[in-house]
Amino acid sequence: MEDNHTFLYFAYGSNLLKERLQLKNPSATVHCVARLKDYKLVFGNHKGLASDRWHGGVATIEHSPGDEVWGVVWRMNVSDLESLDSQENVTLGAYSPVELSVKTKGQDLNCRTYIMNSCVYAPPSPQYLKVRFTVTVWPTDMLFIRSQEQCLFMVHGNNLHLISLIVRKVHLLLSWVVS
Repeated sequence: MEDNHTFLYFAYGSNLLKERLQLKNPSATVHCVARLKDYKLVFGNHKGLASDRWHGGVATIEHSPGDEVWGVVWRMNVSDLESLDSQENVTLGAYSPVELSVKTKGQDLNCRTYIMNSCVYAPPSPQYLKVRFTVTVWPTDMLFIRSQEQCLFMVHGNNLHLISLIVRKVHLLLSWVVS
């Protein structure tokens, strides 16, 4: 957490999309790019129940020594915390909020993030798989992957099952930027 009025939120899945996150959490602003060490990105459904909205597995993270997950750290007002928990279906028991340390270029940050409960692995939702990546360097020297649909996504190595030379090269560049 940050101060009495804001907190840091580490997004690794659909909340990388600014427009999606800010729809119900208007205070969210990009703070930085970060990586979560010793975790991996996986796709699944809570208790194996597929969502009518996503039509496939949704993103979550699980502990995995030696792996890492790339994401975006958002600074948000505490007033948006209830809305964020609702978006992540915390009250329904689908996800649990956790506080984890992520690495940035200059420091470690403690951030709120979410981990799916009772995850049953499933192929990623079509929304994850249809993203077309292009590289953009932002003025902050943070390297993002920006899709043609104008959504922000960080490369999660081969975890998106988009195995191609460009994805591997961008992942190496991201590793270099944050190291």
